[in-house]
Amino acid sequence: MKRFAALVAAIDETTRTSEKVEAMVAYFKDAQPADAAWAVHFLSGERPKRLIPVRRLAGWATEASDVPEWLFEQCYEAVGDLAETISLLLPEPATPEERALHVWIEEYLLPLGEMEEHEQRAAILAAWRSLAGFERFVWNKLITGGFRVGVSQPLVIRALSRVSGLSEGVIAHRLTGNWAPHADSWTTLVAEQTADTDVSRPYPFYLAYALEEELETLGEPQEWQVEWKWDGIRAQLVRRADRCYLWSRGEELVTERFPEIATAARLLPDGTVIDGEIMPWKEGKPLAFSQLQRRIGRKALGTKILEEVPVVLIAYDLLEIAGEDVRERPLAWRRARLAELLATPGVSRTLMLSPAVAAAAWDAVRAAWRRAREECAEGLMLKRLDASYGVGRRRGGWWKWKVQPYAVDAVMIYAQAGHGRRASLNTDYTFAVWDGGTLVPFAKAYSGLTDAEIRELDAWIRRNTVEKFGPVRSVKPEQVFELAFEGIQPSPRHKSGVAVRFPRIARWRTDKKPEDADTLETLRTLLHAADTEGDSRE
Repeated sequence: MKRFAALVAAIDETTRTSEKVEAMVAYFKDAQPADAAWAVHFLSGERPKRLIPVRRLAGWATEASDVPEWLFEQCYEAVGDLAETISLLLPEPATPEERALHVWIEEYLLPLGEMEEHEQRAAILAAWRSLAGFERFVWNKLITGGFRVGVSQPLVIRALSRVSGLSEGVIAHRLTGNWAPHADSWTTLVAEQTADTDVSRPYPFYLAYALEEELETLGEPQEWQVEWKWDGIRAQLVRRADRCYLWSRGEELVTERFPEIATAARLLPDGTVIDGEIMPWKEGKPLAFSQLQRRIGRKALGTKILEEVPVVLIAYDLLEIAGEDVRERPLAWRRARLAELLATPGVSRTLMLSPAVAAAAWDAVRAAWRRAREECAEGLMLKRLDASYGVGRRRGGWWKWKVQPYAVDAVMIYAQAGHGRRASLNTDYTFAVWDGGTLVPFAKAYSGLTDAEIRELDAWIRRNTVEKFGPVRSVKPEQVFELAFEGIQPSPRHKSGVAVRFPRIARWRTDKKPEDADTLETLRTLLHAADTEGDSRE
């Protein structure tokens, strides 16, 4: 625990990416396998569920620190973080105890959920008496469910690549799917040669950057494949060991929710992995995303909903064929093989090849972009025909050109009760985007959700409140929403430096993880686009 706390401190003390990576490399080189596995788990953004109510922890800390309750509350209000408040008020232990990170997690933290309240109290007080300084702060963050450190998973993957000597693509692939933090998992993760036993494991998704330059800067249009950017659920279809698996981009296994796709996939040869988009599709046309949402939230799929909202997988790319990883092959080669696979009788009705948009000249691409809404698409995707299938977000190979510029994916960080008939529900939300490893608030919104979604979200907020500041609840930064807004402008009054006009919730992105949310740089790009449009109108 002492070494892990030192790593967290080292990461927090620098804003330089190279120094963060160096700190992780140094830690992983010497860490026990079980400790390294848990460190990967936490550094990648995973956190243990909070097993003890905040009020209970605050009460025990007040008792252990031997300060009046009113003074503890004032300290808490001044500091603004329960974990830090407890760390500052508790006396330093006379004889700190050395225990490995995995011991603290597996033998002390995880069993808390099965304990009675008096057992929890004894365990927590004993832990506080055993940990000193920053180690205690990290422990408090873990038990409150508020642990977060300023690194992204790509940085973790980069560090692991340096430690193991393996490519970042191999490391990223091994971390997807059902990877669990155990000593054996770590050994497999960094081993030079291993046979991946999890046949369901998908590949890391390749993501596109928003197109910021003129089309002509990309070179000749004949060098590019142009497709519609569909508004569905990004997914990978895995066909291995005579079984089918459908993974969402959020690494959720959704096979049972879309049985028609699984049925069609059984016609594919073993050792096939396809990247695509789950879309509601009927009578040869896409349906609105809201129709897909009708299926997402259902535990049981009846005949009626299957008939009303049939789905297809629009196949974008081929990642594996006959068990061979073909991501490094050129896109043109992968698409040709994909077209051959989907020509199998009975497959193409449900597994559809993503239609290419005519791109003989850039003006033709612009014309297609202007009619994207008529196709029920969000815009266009532009992919170099000689590009490999990368890992994560990479510049140059893929670009997305969305029709609606004023929309971003943001993380909800605060919530509070509404007014009138919604006074008993948390309906007013504050949203943030990433600036490095920090979430920066930039907008508040309260409209756009259905009554059912509001009730569902309110229940989640109450279960996942981290702290309360008067009427405002600080919540775990886990829920992602697409926010739409009418305008954007510079604002020195806001921490983000921008202000948005008429923000509203476009949809609840349950298919995305917090790290998939947009960045402050995205907002600045939209701000630049708005300025450019204003200049052209003038």
